[in-house]
Amino acid sequence: MASDRKALLLDLSGVIYDGSQLIAGATDTIGQARAQNLILRFVTNTATRSSSALLTDLKAMGIDVAADELFTAPMAAKAYLQQQGLRPFCLLHDNLKKEFDDLQQTRPNCVLLGDARQDLNYDNLNAAFRLCKSGAPLIGIGMNKYFKDDEGLKLDAGGFIRLVEWAADVEAVIMGKPSAAFFQQVVASTGVPASACLMVGDDLVSDVIGAVDAGLQGCLVQTGKYQAGDEAGLPAGAWLVPSIAELFAGVNS
Repeated sequence: MASDRKALLLDLSGVIYDGSQLIAGATDTIGQARAQNLILRFVTNTATRSSSALLTDLKAMGIDVAADELFTAPMAAKAYLQQQGLRPFCLLHDNLKKEFDDLQQTRPNCVLLGDARQDLNYDNLNAAFRLCKSGAPLIGIGMNKYFKDDEGLKLDAGGFIRLVEWAADVEAVIMGKPSAAFFQQVVASTGVPASACLMVGDDLVSDVIGAVDAGLQGCLVQTGKYQAGDEAGLPAGAWLVPSIAELFAGVNS
């Protein structure tokens, strides 16, 4: 990898694994990055798995990730709520609810909206709308349109966040990709400039365009939820590689 790159930021779903399956070459590429003394960060908007569960999943796949190498949108959202002293009305996946149990949630004065699956029903969305219409801020966990798992493509939380924004005439605070503040938080943890960080992802908008807009380098992989034609939207200077297995060859060509 070029000498001006000091840190490698890797998305999880679609880059390292697809559904429950490890993507071929992921372990070797991560090993090469560590051998080259690159700073590694694993950066995800995944809002259906706790941080501890993600670390366990990766270890089971043969990838050891330190807790301080993992940056998730739910982690950023919780830190924001604590900093602002907010009491959230939570629309979260069941797997994440325990991570927010220690926050005061009675008499909510904000809405926290993530990939809540079946809880994204009319009654709950209407409650979120009413809170936001009355002035409560809306905090979104990621802004992805869709994701991919073993069953194929599925709607993500982004569309539901947009729904509440539009109905309540508010603008959500997004904790996760493609938020520049989120990328800046990850970059700050590396101790190197944003220009020396390469973000690798399967989502053109959230991973690559978001990273480039925040001053990082970007690379799109043709795995995960990549769709044919996505490369037409690549920012100037960004790379396209078939998969993480070809990362080092692709970004140095």
